[in-house]
Amino acid sequence: MMFLLLTGGVAFGRISHEPKSLASAKVLAERVSTSRACRGREFVSSLWLTMKPKDLLKAVLPFPARQWLRNQQRRVERVGRRVRSGADLGSLRQTTPVNADYGDSRGQCIDRYYIEKFLAAHTGEVQGHVLDFFDDSYARKFGGPRVAQADVLHLTADNPRATIVADLAQAGHIPSDTFDCILCTQVLQYVYDLHAAVRTLYRILKPGGVVLVTAPGIQKIDRVDMEKEGEFWRFTDLCLRRLFEEVFPKEYVDVQAYGNVLAAIAFLHGFAVEDLRREDLEYQDADYQLSIALRARKPLAVQRP
Repeated sequence: MMFLLLTGGVAFGRISHEPKSLASAKVLAERVSTSRACRGREFVSSLWLTMKPKDLLKAVLPFPARQWLRNQQRRVERVGRRVRSGADLGSLRQTTPVNADYGDSRGQCIDRYYIEKFLAAHTGEVQGHVLDFFDDSYARKFGGPRVAQADVLHLTADNPRATIVADLAQAGHIPSDTFDCILCTQVLQYVYDLHAAVRTLYRILKPGGVVLVTAPGIQKIDRVDMEKEGEFWRFTDLCLRRLFEEVFPKEYVDVQAYGNVLAAIAFLHGFAVEDLRREDLEYQDADYQLSIALRARKPLAVQRP
């Protein structure tokens, strides 16, 4: 009996003691959990307080709302730029050009300014037997007495100044190694097969001969030429370089781009050189190429392309 009482007492003692321990542990755990939760909330609160407004919006707003806000911000920024620049379209707010004749009725065409600037820089190479296109005016202007003979190539026989009638891409009847200098100004845009045309230029040059090329970059289409002979191309300096380096050795090819945004806009509207200041024309911006010029020389030791 005593045993049972003792045993029961111990058993009872254990049974009555264990719930107290569990309860204490539970209370402690809850306190720890509560403390962590409080600290977590404090951390989150401090995080929200330190976040930039932009990051806060990203965190709470859905993507369509963020995208709408970004578009509004861009509109405000664009208005601000327009106001700060103090510039507007003014008289250029029209969908037709001021003059449709490249500026010829107002003075010198802007592209011709760059073409003649390029030719003037290489005037010493315009000599001997020279090939020009349409007429021989540039051969005579920049070669003068150094030109021993000038031929003129034209696509059709209706040009009385032409001494050679040929398509530059199909000119097998022109003898090889003939010309000391070729002035190929504003021609390539009318030739569809450019690769064949460049091969012809190389072939008909004498060894050591030079071809001086100009080609249009930013320029309007000549509707008469388009309908009569076809106008196929506009160029960049990289395009013209790659085209000629396929035939001429790379070290014998030099390219120069002329123009800027003002010169290009003025040219498209048909203003003339006389409408601009010299510094307007002389500033060169490679991202607004109005005219591209190229000089290529055929090696003295002939390398057949």
